[in-house]
This record gives sequence, structure tokens and C-alpha cells, in this order.
Amino acid sequence: MRSKIPRYLLAVLALGAVAQIGQVLLLRELLMVFHGNELSIGLILSAWLLWVGMGSRLGAVIVGRLNRPLFLLMITGGGILLALPVTILLIRGLRGFFDVMPGAYISLPDMVISCLLLMAPACLLIGAHFVLLSRVWREADHAEDTSGAGKTYIGEAAGNMLGGILFTFVMVHHLDSFQSAVLAGVLMIFAVLWMTRQRGKGMPTLPSGSRPVLLGLLAVAILVVPFLGHVDQWAYRMQWQHFAPDYPLVETHQSKHGTISVVQRGDQYSFFQSGHLVFSTAGPEVIAPGLEEQEAVIFAHLAMVQHRQPEQVLLIGGGLRGTLSEILKHPVERVDYIEMDKVLTEAAMPYASRATLEALADPRVRLIHTDGRLYIKTSDRRYDMIIVDVPDPATAVLNRFYTEEFFEEAAALLGPDGVFVTSVTSTADLRGTAIANRNATIYHTLVGAFSRVLPAGERTMFYFATNAPEQVSVDVLTLTERFRDRRIETEGFSEHHFHTLLPESQLQRVNWVVRHHGRCPEAHLEGPGAVPLRPGTVTEQEAAELLLPPVEPRYFINSDMKPIAYYYTVMVWDDLARTGHREAFRWFLHVEPWWVLPLVFIPLVAVTGLRAATRRTGRRPDTFWAILFTVFTTGLSTMALQIALLFSFQSVYGFMYEMVGLIIAMFMGGLALGAFITHRYVTDKANLNRLTGVQLLIALVAGLVALVLPWAAAVPWTAAIFLLFSVLTFVSGLVNGVHFPLAAACCMALSGRAEKSTGIVYGVELFGACCGAALASIVITPILGITACCLLAGIANATAFVVLLISRRSYA
Repeated sequence: MRSKIPRYLLAVLALGAVAQIGQVLLLRELLMVFHGNELSIGLILSAWLLWVGMGSRLGAVIVGRLNRPLFLLMITGGGILLALPVTILLIRGLRGFFDVMPGAYISLPDMVISCLLLMAPACLLIGAHFVLLSRVWREADHAEDTSGAGKTYIGEAAGNMLGGILFTFVMVHHLDSFQSAVLAGVLMIFAVLWMTRQRGKGMPTLPSGSRPVLLGLLAVAILVVPFLGHVDQWAYRMQWQHFAPDYPLVETHQSKHGTISVVQRGDQYSFFQSGHLVFSTAGPEVIAPGLEEQEAVIFAHLAMVQHRQPEQVLLIGGGLRGTLSEILKHPVERVDYIEMDKVLTEAAMPYASRATLEALADPRVRLIHTDGRLYIKTSDRRYDMIIVDVPDPATAVLNRFYTEEFFEEAAALLGPDGVFVTSVTSTADLRGTAIANRNATIYHTLVGAFSRVLPAGERTMFYFATNAPEQVSVDVLTLTERFRDRRIETEGFSEHHFHTLLPESQLQRVNWVVRHHGRCPEAHLEGPGAVPLRPGTVTEQEAAELLLPPVEPRYFINSDMKPIAYYYTVMVWDDLARTGHREAFRWFLHVEPWWVLPLVFIPLVAVTGLRAATRRTGRRPDTFWAILFTVFTTGLSTMALQIALLFSFQSVYGFMYEMVGLIIAMFMGGLALGAFITHRYVTDKANLNRLTGVQLLIALVAGLVALVLPWAAAVPWTAAIFLLFSVLTFVSGLVNGVHFPLAAACCMALSGRAEKSTGIVYGVELFGACCGAALASIVITPILGITACCLLAGIANATAFVVLLISRRSYA
């Protein structure tokens, strides 16, 4: 057996590696089309898992009828080689298939349709390939049980790990998407050829004439790789014609944080990362700031006059769009400017304005390429001002800069009279439930970290927060005096702007909305009430706020573990982009934790009824159903835990776009080890008692992760954080990996057919994972929180444990 395993193992490892590379490639490409919106991660992974599961079932049916596994392996391997690059090309042109305005978000229903249609070809082939390899391995071992499936499952998981590592450390830095996809397909074809290279008794061989066909396909694929860079650039230009036809694509750059696209319109250059607008700037030929930088000019000066004597300033983001150059016009001694992506800075240099280039060269400026959130968490330097100039929390990555944890960490870095400033887009008097929910949530979250918070603004809402109440002000005369005393000369701002930006009546209305909204149970659904004709001055409203009812924390406090502001921002963009779909998001806001109870009750009633039928008929449908239910819950918990760990890791590190491959690799490494331990050291795998025990173990581990995760995310040492997340990820994969060989063996003991058992168990597990991905990323994480994902996994597996306890007597 040892002489045979290396050949089949290479093919199985290749399957796992190609599946992982393909999954991450399509995930990254679709995230760009969906503006980096992490809600789509659940949809993408769900569609992937659903079709792979259906492919495994389809493969089991076809190989049972044709009985030609090697011929089918040749077809699926060649099909994967073609399907991956074609799918990437279709994704680049996806927006052209929908009636969506340039720059607008694709609606949630359109996202679902897109993921289901685009994922189908590659995923069906990958799922079928798994079952075919299981069949070949079983026949080579002359076995009649599911040992071939167990070995394939282990090898595929190990291949997933290797593929994730390869993509994270090599492909993402040196290859474009098309090159990565074709080389992944080349690996698949090579593995099939390698597996059948030897001839002899008992050795599988390809049908006559198949080997030259595969060799020819392999040669063509290798020869076209150097030319795929041109295809990649052409596909990006096609994508931008659909995304923003009036903004020609100038160039693209690959970064560990996402694909950077530079587009131009006249003198304006805009920079997008993963399809999300980061900033726009005037070109180097523009002397005075125009409309491109006017928002940055206003933001910088409104922020800087909030402190009487700002000397030490921390600026997170915004420097490349003009904020930095305006800050330097104030009497500052030092500005630490945080820009996360070095590639973005380098890409912006040829297109930055003269003022920005001079600001970056100013000796008072220290440019730091790191994650702003990570810097805030680990720095021990004190600042007079912290200014956060990042886009709205339209993604979970950006939401990290609007949570209570971040605000508390920022407050700890400020001096006794320090000031914190941030901003988000708004509407006149906060019209619209979604925008009112989001902006009120940020206000209430800030109030938890600072003793005084002043909101102001109309099209843009500014938040000035401090623990020294006399520092910040929205009084026009006070701010005008501070600005005049500094004798600032700038083309885009003067002391007269304060009268235009801070009219008293508008300040009163805005303050009334954010201070009152969010204090009743249905506020998140009903929106803010009507503003009184005389809401009172800002000072009067501050005093009256102490007498108002408490805020509803579930819907109006934004945190790392429950990113509700991110969900509201997605609702805002959906309102702006499409009409008729807002009710879907509103419906999700009705979700309550107790809704999980029917999901617990129904399986228990079902297995009890089947148990009664077993006693009358002598058959064992309850046991077979119970086993499949445990497989479903294991798949659901696997993906729910994975989503929880991905989002938690992202809340600290902020670069899941690069690290998603590595995180999944760690999970799959644990999965492979767990499956290997079971396959190697458990002799009686068709033992329902063992399966029952494993189900309880998975439930306990999920509960443990729920307890540890918030604490792990708060650890201040980066190395310790990474180690903790690695351990949690690996252990979660380990306990889930133990389950598959046991469930497949128990299913085989009842059905008596190896391939059928493999296809059913693999397919049901992936269907459970599909449901887990959708629930975790779309509903559970933003509405109930990341910890609730872990609790859902624990409750599901605890229910499966009880179901097995009820049914296992009939099994014996």
C-alpha cells in the first residue's frame, strides 16, 4: 500500500490546493465587483460549497453508471483548467449583465444570482473530482469500505492548507489572477498524468489516446501563461468600462490589501481598492486645490481648530487626498501619518498634487506604513489630536475604525486635553432610517469613550470628541478666533467658511436627532422622530440628554464583535443604488436570539418520530437521518467558526484580503490532522458512540471559542494575537476533521455502498457549510455579533449530540 499512496496522494493534494487557490481567487474577484462588501463573503462561500456538494453527489452517480473513473478524472481535470480563468473573465464583466448605475452597488438579490451562476461550473467539477479520486483510491487498495474517501478527505484538506500557503506567500505577490488560475489547472492535469504514469497489473491507466490529449492541453496552458498578463489588463479595462465608463482605467497594482485601480477624469485621479473608493485627488499639474480636495480641506481645518494648541497629531488615512498638507498649515510640531498600504502610496505618488508631495517631504511628517488600528493598539506615544480620515464603514475592514474598542484605544493615546475627530457621509437633517441609524450609532458609541462628543455637518457629519469639555466647540465665533490667531493662508478655506458650515439651526436639528435616536426598542426600524420646531441650543441639548432613556445597545452601539454600523452603511448604499430591496435588510433586523429554539426543537421531534417508526417497521431511518444531521451541523459549525475567526482576525489586523488564504490554510491543516488521526488510529470507525462523543466535543470547542475570542482580540501584543488566532483556528479545524471518517463509516454500515456514502456525507457536510456561511456573514455577525456565530455552532452540535443519543439504540 505504501508504494501506491504517494501517487494517489499527489493527485489528492493537487485537488485540495487547486480548490483552495480557486476559491480564494474567485472570492477576491467577486469582492472587487461587490465593493469589498464582506456580506458577500457568505454568499460566495455558500455558492461554492453548495455546488461542490452537488458535484460530489453528481460524481457518485456518474461513476456508478459509467464505471470509468480515470476517464472522468481526465474530463474533470481538463474542465477545471478551463473553468477557472473563464469564470474570472465573466466576473470582470459581471456588472455589464445587470441594469445598475455606474459606481452603484449591486443589490443583494443580484449578488445571490451572480454567485450561484458563476460558481457552478468549476465547483461541480471539483466536487466530482473528489468522489472520483475516492473511488480510484478505494479500488487501488482493494477495499470495500469508505477508507478511500477518508484518505481523500485527509489529502484534500492537507492540499487546501498547502494551496492557502502557496497563494498567500507566492501567488498573491508575483502572479495575476489569470496566471494563478491557469497554473492551478496545470497542477491538476499534471497530477492526473502522474497518477497514471506506471503500467502493470492493478495499476490504473488512462483510456487509449487520452494521455496525448492531456499532454497537449498541459503544453498549451504552460505556453500561454506569459501572455496572460495582457489578458488580465484587458479584463480590468473591460471591468471599469462597466463600473465607471467616464473614468478610464490608468493602471492597476496588486497589493496584499487588495487590487488597487487608478482611474482618471480630467485633472482628477481616483484610487479604488478592491472596488471601493479610497480617495480622489487633483493631479500634479493643479496648483490650488479644487473640488477634488475641497472636502479634505474643510475636514482638516474644522478638525484642527477643535484644539487650542495642537502640536502632536496622529492622522490615520486621508493624507494622499490633501488632508495632510492642510494640517501642516497649523502650528504643529509633528504629524504621524498612518497609511496602511505602501503599494497605494507608491501608486499615488505620480498623480499626487504638489501640495501633497511637499507635505510628505516636510520634516515634521513621519509616514508610517502599518494598519492604523494595530498602531493605535500597540503605540505608547501621546497625541494632542487623533484625526481619522478613512471612508465610511461600508466594509468590516473600515468598520474597525468606528467601534467602541477603537474609540477607547484612541482615547488612551490622547493627552489630558486631547481631541479625537472623525467623519462620515450624511444627509440633510439625517433623513432616511439607515443613515440616521448609522450616524446615531457612531455618536452613541463615541459617548461611551469620551465625556463630550459634538456632532456637526450636513452632507458630511463630523464628530469632535474629548475628555476635556472646553477644548471642542461648534461655536462659530470661538472657532473663527482660533483660526484667525494662527494666521493661516490657504486657497481653499477662510474664516468665513465657519458661518457656512456651522449654521445654528442646522446644528440644533442634527444634534437633536443623534442624541434622541436609538433610545426605544423599535428605533432601528422606525427611524428618528420629527425634530421639534425649537429643539434648543446644543448646550441645552447636552444638559437635557442626561435625562433621556438609555440607548438600545444591541442596535446602537458598534463594536468589533458586533459591527452593526457596517450593516447600516450597507443599507445606506442599497438605498442609494437600488430601490425595492431595502425590505430584505430590514427583515434581517427583526432577527432575535430565541429564533434558534425552533431549529433545536424540530430535529428532536423528527428523530423521536422516526425512532417510533423504527420500532414498528424494524428499519433504521432514524439512525441514518441522525448521522446525516450530525454531518450537516458539523459542516454548519465548521463554516460558522471559520467566518467568526476571519472577521475577528480582521478586526485586529485588517488585511484579510491577503491573509484569508493563510487563515483557511491553518483551519484546513487542523482538519487534515484530525481526519488523519481518526483514519490511522481508530479501528472501529462505524461506532455511533464515538461519533456521539465527537459531536459533543465539537459543541464544547465552539463554546470555548465563543468565550476566548473577545479576550483574544483585546490582547495588545501582535505576536500573541496571531498565535492565539492560529491556535483557535487550528483546533477548530482539528475537532471538525475527526468527524468525517466516522460519519462516512457509520453511513457505509447502513447503506453498504462506499461511493454513495462518500457522496452523501461529503455533499451534506458541504450543504451544512453553505448554510453556515450564509447565516454567519449575512445575518448572525452584523445583527447578533461574531460571538453568536460560535454559539450557533455550539448549539447546533449540542442538538446533534442529543439526536444521536436518541437514535443510537436502534443502530445497535
